[in-house]
Amino acid sequence: MAETLVSPGVLQRENDRSFVASAPVEVGAALIGPTVTGPVEIPTIVTSFGDYREKFGTTFLSGSNQYEFLTSISAQKYFAEGGRSLLVTRVTPGTFTSATSTRILANSGSATGTRSTASLDFTGNIPAVNNGLRIVDTEGNVDFIIVSSSTTNDVPNLNIFNYTGAGLQGIVDEINNTSGLNATFSASLNGNVLGLSGSAVGAGLNTSTIQTGSVTDLATLLTSSMTNVATFGGGSSTTTGVNNDDNISFTLKTIGEGAKFNNAYTSDPTAIQQLSDSSLVTGSEDNLRWEVSNVNNNQGTFTLTVRRGDDTLRSKTILETYTNLSLDPKADNYIEKIIGNQFLSVDTTTDPNQPLIKLNGDFPTRSRYVYVSNVNKQTPDYFSSDGTVNTDGSKSYSASLPLPTSGAFANGTGDILPSSTKGLYFEHIGSGTSGIQGLSTSDYTQAIKILRNTDDFRFNLISAPGVNYKDHSSTFNSLVELAEDRGDTFFIGDLVGYNEIISTVTTQTNNLNTSFAGSYWPWVKVRSSELSRDVWSPASTVIPGVYAYNDRVAAPWFAPAGLNRGGLNVNRAEVKLTSGMRDTLYDARVNPIATFPRNGVVAFGQKTLQKQSSALDRINVRRLLISLKNFIGDTAKGLVFEQNTANTRNRFLNVVNPYLESVQQKQGLFAFRVVMDESNNSPDVIDRNQLVGQVLLQPTKTAEFVILDFTILPTGATFGE
Repeated sequence: MAETLVSPGVLQRENDRSFVASAPVEVGAALIGPTVTGPVEIPTIVTSFGDYREKFGTTFLSGSNQYEFLTSISAQKYFAEGGRSLLVTRVTPGTFTSATSTRILANSGSATGTRSTASLDFTGNIPAVNNGLRIVDTEGNVDFIIVSSSTTNDVPNLNIFNYTGAGLQGIVDEINNTSGLNATFSASLNGNVLGLSGSAVGAGLNTSTIQTGSVTDLATLLTSSMTNVATFGGGSSTTTGVNNDDNISFTLKTIGEGAKFNNAYTSDPTAIQQLSDSSLVTGSEDNLRWEVSNVNNNQGTFTLTVRRGDDTLRSKTILETYTNLSLDPKADNYIEKIIGNQFLSVDTTTDPNQPLIKLNGDFPTRSRYVYVSNVNKQTPDYFSSDGTVNTDGSKSYSASLPLPTSGAFANGTGDILPSSTKGLYFEHIGSGTSGIQGLSTSDYTQAIKILRNTDDFRFNLISAPGVNYKDHSSTFNSLVELAEDRGDTFFIGDLVGYNEIISTVTTQTNNLNTSFAGSYWPWVKVRSSELSRDVWSPASTVIPGVYAYNDRVAAPWFAPAGLNRGGLNVNRAEVKLTSGMRDTLYDARVNPIATFPRNGVVAFGQKTLQKQSSALDRINVRRLLISLKNFIGDTAKGLVFEQNTANTRNRFLNVVNPYLESVQQKQGLFAFRVVMDESNNSPDVIDRNQLVGQVLLQPTKTAEFVILDFTILPTGATFGE
């Protein structure tokens, strides 16, 4: 509340400018590379390795050997070291598409089966006037009351039918000749035994019961208070829908793309190949199957279950279940509203130089595995005004509901295994077609372009394990350009493949000059938890995990190197570097991966690939600047279209200064100064609709060369203070 002095006195006011603005939204690393499954060239956030495994898979079979992509190993190591989020962009050889559900047929065919029946012996108990029977459904509701010559004035809202014929024959005639009754069941008489049978095949009347008594009791007493004298049973039906594309109820598509999602050869449900235990011949843990159950024609609802592709009828692996679904687009439980119909695609036409990620569909996709690509038979206003099931003009909407059955997926295209040449993996990665784990350098081009979009994607670190400068220089350079153009990320890249000599390694940096990238050598042998064996991997596979650990225990402006923060969870390095070899590498701006007897394998350098000596030739300073630019840039966005006044400028300073103070307290800066006042915002600048600020920084430096002088003094010498 504002306060003023009216009479003489002292007014004390507080002006707290010590608030520390919240840190920017946390962004993690980005990985570009091949995966087993998942959306293609759609940057996707994962928050744990389990999340990664579920969306992108881990292992695959090539020939007779089991492999794992370096992308998967890198993700596992990153999260194991404390990484919180990872932006994964899947790269594939050639064109990949989603798999489509086999025909989910509508219930419009003819039904075959048996009818529900019940019989009741009235010997010695022929209903008298004002007596009769009633039919009670499985939920305890009274469906029909049939009585002899009764008045119904005192029992409104009940389905009461009166018969005037003699004895039991009157009941039979009333049922068979009355439209309100014979649509549900028919009656027959054999002596004093009354037989009832459903008018159609199916289990609809099963477990419905018959109770007898006076019209007063039948119309007023609870069904639980009267004795059931007969029960319907034995009804069953099988409906075979018309098997063509015109009789599809709805269609699903997999979120993941590739032929790996196929477990049927065509969309024809009768062509699905199953074993005796109902498992799919081509079912696997990487693909899916669907199942429709609990179809309720009276309510217009059904249940859809997404199952894993390698399960069986007796041992189902249920991934997701959606109950009470409807095909009525006006209903809240409409299938597209519940499961979702949105999917992402790559738009290369709006701007050929900058591919965009396009969102298609109206309803957010809640499923982790599928989306609804089409509802072929909608049922708007499933119920008519009188509560009965509506029609489409020729047949009941219930005929649009799906049949209760299960199916598979087909027609996905794209194979992670190259068709023309053998894919090269782990230490065999090299140049040429399919040399990068089954990929060529051109397969990375569009994914890198997509990640240039700073509005849609935020990440502070990027790597592409498997790509190296010697064999894939064009892709390596594109990733460097990506980091430089964005200005908010750092690229970890490898220089050579496996089994190269140190002179070859150091030669690679001759034509590289950037502070937005860094490189490490040699390769390391890591444990693949998915393969349960050790494999050779380039340094870029595990170094993102080092950065994640560094940021977790310290901050981005600390050096991700040394015994405290640079330890690598690997078995061994390809080469055990000597001190001289480490010096040679560091002089060439290659960060050594050292091996120490008591400390294991350690990242023992933190140089960028910048040639000129400056503060930015160190990784911790570059990452400090990235962090500060992200925060201050986000803060400055709030000034756009604001009034260019001292108040606006002070608002900016009141956010930025406390944040930089906190960075200084956390050992990121020696000193700083932020200038945004009349000195750099003259009337001429303001008239050009510009707001100018200047941020002066003195970053802290790391102690990379520790010099200790040991001086030997003679006996009797004194130590000066």
